[in-house]
Amino acid sequence: MKFLLTFVLLALASSHAFASDPSPLQDFCVAINDSNSAVLVNGKFCKDPKLAVADDFSFTKFRYPGNTSNLLGSKVTTAFVDQFPGLNTLGIAMARLDFAPYGLNPPHIHPRGTEMLVVVEGTLYVGFVTSNQLNNTLFTKVLTKGDVFVFPQGLIHFQLNIGQANAVAFAFLSSQNPGLITIANSVFGSKPLINVKVLTKAFQVDNKLINHLQAQNWFDNH
Repeated sequence: MKFLLTFVLLALASSHAFASDPSPLQDFCVAINDSNSAVLVNGKFCKDPKLAVADDFSFTKFRYPGNTSNLLGSKVTTAFVDQFPGLNTLGIAMARLDFAPYGLNPPHIHPRGTEMLVVVEGTLYVGFVTSNQLNNTLFTKVLTKGDVFVFPQGLIHFQLNIGQANAVAFAFLSSQNPGLITIANSVFGSKPLINVKVLTKAFQVDNKLINHLQAQNWFDNH
Protein backbone atom coordinates (compact mmCIF):
# COMPACT_ATOMS: atom_id res chain seq x y z
CA MET A 1 0.00 0.00 0.00
CA LYS A 2 2.87 2.37 0.81
CA PHE A 3 4.45 1.71 -2.57
CA LEU A 4 1.10 2.19 -4.34
CA LEU A 5 0.44 5.46 -2.54
CA THR A 6 3.93 6.75 -3.37
CA PHE A 7 3.48 5.76 -7.03
CA VAL A 8 0.11 7.54 -7.27
CA LEU A 9 1.49 10.71 -5.67
CA LEU A 10 4.48 10.73 -8.03
CA ALA A 11 2.21 10.16 -11.03
CA LEU A 12 -0.03 13.04 -10.00
CA ALA A 13 2.96 15.30 -9.44
CA SER A 14 4.40 14.37 -12.84
CA SER A 15 1.12 14.97 -14.67
CA HIS A 16 0.85 18.38 -13.03
CA ALA A 17 4.43 19.24 -13.90
CA PHE A 18 3.92 18.46 -17.59
CA ALA A 19 0.38 19.88 -17.90
CA SER A 20 1.62 23.03 -19.66
CA ASP A 21 4.72 24.36 -21.37
CA PRO A 22 8.07 23.46 -19.74
CA SER A 23 9.47 25.97 -17.27
CA PRO A 24 12.26 28.09 -18.78
CA LEU A 25 15.83 27.55 -17.62
CA GLN A 26 16.86 31.11 -18.46
CA ASP A 27 15.35 34.62 -18.26
CA PHE A 28 14.08 34.46 -21.84
CA CYS A 29 14.67 32.86 -25.22
CA VAL A 30 13.51 35.17 -28.02
CA ALA A 31 12.68 32.94 -31.01
CA ILE A 32 14.65 33.52 -34.19
CA ASN A 33 14.59 31.84 -37.60
CA ASP A 34 18.31 31.12 -37.67
CA SER A 35 19.47 27.53 -37.96
CA ASN A 36 23.00 28.64 -37.05
CA SER A 37 21.84 29.60 -33.58
CA ALA A 38 23.41 27.38 -30.94
CA VAL A 39 20.35 26.75 -28.77
CA LEU A 40 17.00 25.17 -29.68
CA VAL A 41 14.31 25.54 -26.99
CA ASN A 42 10.59 24.67 -27.30
CA GLY A 43 10.98 24.09 -31.03
CA LYS A 44 12.50 27.52 -31.69
CA PHE A 45 16.07 28.73 -32.09
CA CYS A 46 17.06 31.28 -29.46
CA LYS A 47 18.38 34.69 -30.24
CA ASP A 48 21.61 35.52 -28.43
CA PRO A 49 20.25 37.15 -25.23
CA LYS A 50 22.94 39.81 -25.47
CA LEU A 51 21.37 40.92 -28.76
CA ALA A 52 17.79 41.12 -27.42
CA VAL A 53 16.06 44.50 -27.60
CA ALA A 54 12.86 45.94 -26.11
CA ASP A 55 10.97 45.38 -29.38
CA ASP A 56 11.42 41.61 -28.92
CA PHE A 57 9.06 41.84 -25.95
CA SER A 58 6.49 44.17 -27.52
CA PHE A 59 3.50 43.37 -29.78
CA THR A 60 1.55 46.20 -31.41
CA LYS A 61 -1.00 44.48 -33.70
CA PHE A 62 -3.75 44.63 -31.08
CA ARG A 63 -3.97 48.40 -31.69
CA TYR A 64 -6.07 47.89 -34.78
CA PRO A 65 -9.51 46.24 -35.15
CA GLY A 66 -9.57 43.02 -37.16
CA ASN A 67 -11.40 42.91 -40.48
CA THR A 68 -14.76 41.25 -39.80
CA SER A 69 -16.05 41.55 -43.37
CA ASN A 70 -16.13 37.80 -43.98
CA LEU A 71 -18.49 34.82 -43.87
CA LEU A 72 -18.15 34.44 -40.09
CA GLY A 73 -18.28 38.12 -39.19
CA SER A 74 -15.25 37.77 -36.93
CA LYS A 75 -11.49 38.11 -36.93
CA VAL A 76 -8.98 36.67 -34.46
CA THR A 77 -5.58 38.36 -34.25
CA THR A 78 -3.15 36.02 -32.50
CA ALA A 79 -0.06 36.82 -30.48
CA PHE A 80 1.32 33.29 -30.34
CA VAL A 81 5.04 32.55 -30.47
CA ASP A 82 5.06 32.56 -34.30
CA GLN A 83 3.77 36.14 -34.34
CA PHE A 84 5.42 37.27 -31.09
CA PRO A 85 8.87 35.59 -30.77
CA GLY A 86 9.49 37.05 -27.31
CA LEU A 87 6.93 34.59 -25.90
CA ASN A 88 9.19 31.60 -26.55
CA THR A 89 9.59 29.53 -23.33
CA LEU A 90 7.31 31.87 -21.35
CA GLY A 91 4.23 29.60 -21.49
CA ILE A 92 1.65 32.24 -22.41
CA ALA A 93 -0.08 33.70 -25.47
CA MET A 94 -2.86 36.16 -26.30
CA ALA A 95 -5.41 36.93 -28.98
CA ARG A 96 -7.69 39.81 -29.89
CA LEU A 97 -11.19 38.82 -31.05
CA ASP A 98 -13.25 41.26 -33.12
CA PHE A 99 -16.91 40.58 -33.95
CA ALA A 100 -19.35 42.24 -36.32
CA PRO A 101 -22.99 42.17 -35.14
CA TYR A 102 -23.96 38.48 -34.83
CA GLY A 103 -20.42 37.46 -35.79
CA LEU A 104 -19.19 34.03 -34.71
CA ASN A 105 -15.86 32.54 -33.66
CA PRO A 106 -16.89 28.99 -34.59
CA PRO A 107 -16.50 25.84 -32.46
CA HIS A 108 -12.81 25.05 -32.10
CA ILE A 109 -10.20 23.46 -29.83
CA HIS A 110 -6.87 24.60 -28.40
CA PRO A 111 -5.15 21.22 -27.84
CA ARG A 112 -2.28 22.65 -25.79
CA GLY A 113 -3.75 25.49 -23.77
CA THR A 114 -6.52 26.69 -21.45
CA GLU A 115 -8.14 29.96 -22.55
CA MET A 116 -9.40 32.83 -20.41
CA LEU A 117 -11.57 35.38 -22.23
CA VAL A 118 -12.39 38.92 -21.13
CA VAL A 119 -14.99 41.03 -22.95
CA VAL A 120 -14.06 44.69 -23.41
CA GLU A 121 -16.93 45.74 -25.68
CA GLY A 122 -20.32 44.28 -26.62
CA THR A 123 -22.24 41.16 -25.57
CA LEU A 124 -21.06 37.61 -26.29
CA TYR A 125 -22.77 34.25 -25.92
CA VAL A 126 -19.97 31.79 -25.13
CA GLY A 127 -19.72 28.15 -24.21
CA PHE A 128 -17.81 24.90 -24.16
CA VAL A 129 -18.71 21.20 -24.33
CA THR A 130 -17.24 18.63 -21.97
CA SER A 131 -15.72 15.32 -23.08
CA ASN A 132 -17.70 12.11 -23.66
CA GLN A 133 -16.74 11.05 -20.13
CA LEU A 134 -18.90 13.89 -18.77
CA ASN A 135 -21.75 13.25 -21.22
CA ASN A 136 -20.88 16.10 -23.61
CA THR A 137 -22.40 18.65 -21.23
CA LEU A 138 -22.75 22.18 -22.63
CA PHE A 139 -21.82 25.14 -20.39
CA THR A 140 -22.86 28.56 -21.70
CA LYS A 141 -22.94 32.14 -20.46
CA VAL A 142 -23.85 35.57 -21.80
CA LEU A 143 -20.94 37.95 -21.16
CA THR A 144 -20.92 41.73 -21.20
CA LYS A 145 -18.15 44.30 -20.82
CA GLY A 146 -15.73 43.34 -18.05
CA ASP A 147 -16.91 39.72 -17.74
CA VAL A 148 -14.46 36.80 -17.81
CA PHE A 149 -14.96 33.17 -18.86
CA VAL A 150 -12.54 30.25 -18.94
CA PHE A 151 -12.42 27.44 -21.51
CA PRO A 152 -10.58 24.31 -20.28
CA GLN A 153 -7.75 22.97 -22.39
CA GLY A 154 -8.70 20.70 -25.27
CA LEU A 155 -12.50 21.21 -25.08
CA ILE A 156 -14.68 22.45 -27.95
CA HIS A 157 -15.72 26.08 -27.39
CA PHE A 158 -17.14 29.08 -29.26
CA GLN A 159 -18.06 32.77 -29.00
CA LEU A 160 -21.04 34.47 -30.68
CA ASN A 161 -21.83 38.18 -30.72
CA ILE A 162 -25.53 38.41 -29.88
CA GLY A 163 -25.62 42.20 -29.93
CA GLN A 164 -26.47 44.64 -32.71
CA ALA A 165 -23.14 46.42 -32.30
CA ASN A 166 -19.53 45.32 -32.70
CA ALA A 167 -17.90 43.34 -29.91
CA VAL A 168 -14.27 43.00 -28.81
CA ALA A 169 -12.65 40.50 -26.46
CA PHE A 170 -9.13 39.45 -25.48
CA ALA A 171 -8.07 35.88 -24.81
CA PHE A 172 -5.17 34.73 -22.64
CA LEU A 173 -3.84 31.21 -23.21
CA SER A 174 -1.63 28.99 -21.06
CA SER A 175 0.82 28.06 -23.82
CA GLN A 176 3.11 29.95 -26.16
CA ASN A 177 1.64 27.78 -28.94
CA PRO A 178 -1.81 26.56 -27.84
CA GLY A 179 -2.70 25.28 -31.31
CA LEU A 180 -6.03 25.58 -33.10
CA ILE A 181 -8.43 23.01 -34.55
CA THR A 182 -11.58 24.54 -36.06
CA ILE A 183 -14.09 21.69 -36.04
CA ALA A 184 -15.95 22.31 -39.31
CA ASN A 185 -12.77 23.15 -41.24
CA SER A 186 -11.02 20.02 -39.99
CA VAL A 187 -13.90 17.57 -40.50
CA PHE A 188 -15.29 18.85 -43.81
CA GLY A 189 -12.33 20.74 -45.27
CA SER A 190 -9.40 18.39 -44.64
CA LYS A 191 -6.82 17.83 -47.40
CA PRO A 192 -7.39 15.26 -48.74
CA LEU A 193 -11.07 14.98 -47.85
CA ILE A 194 -12.19 12.36 -45.34
CA ASN A 195 -13.95 9.42 -47.01
CA VAL A 196 -17.67 10.19 -47.33
CA LYS A 197 -18.57 6.78 -45.86
CA VAL A 198 -16.79 7.72 -42.63
CA LEU A 199 -18.73 10.96 -42.24
CA THR A 200 -22.14 9.61 -43.27
CA LYS A 201 -21.86 6.95 -40.55
CA ALA A 202 -20.42 9.31 -37.96
CA PHE A 203 -23.08 12.00 -38.47
CA GLN A 204 -25.84 9.58 -39.49
CA VAL A 205 -26.79 11.56 -42.60
CA ASP A 206 -26.83 10.80 -46.32
CA ASN A 207 -24.05 11.25 -48.90
CA LYS A 208 -25.71 14.31 -50.44
CA LEU A 209 -25.36 16.39 -47.28
CA ILE A 210 -21.73 15.36 -46.70
CA ASN A 211 -20.86 16.13 -50.33
CA HIS A 212 -22.49 19.55 -49.93
CA LEU A 213 -20.53 20.29 -46.76
CA GLN A 214 -17.23 19.13 -48.26
CA ALA A 215 -17.81 21.39 -51.26
CA GLN A 216 -17.95 24.51 -49.08
CA ASN A 217 -15.13 27.02 -48.81
CA TRP A 218 -14.42 26.76 -45.08
CA PHE A 219 -13.18 30.19 -44.01
CA ASP A 220 -10.41 30.57 -41.43
CA ASN A 221 -10.91 33.72 -39.34
CA HIS A 222 -7.38 33.66 -37.92
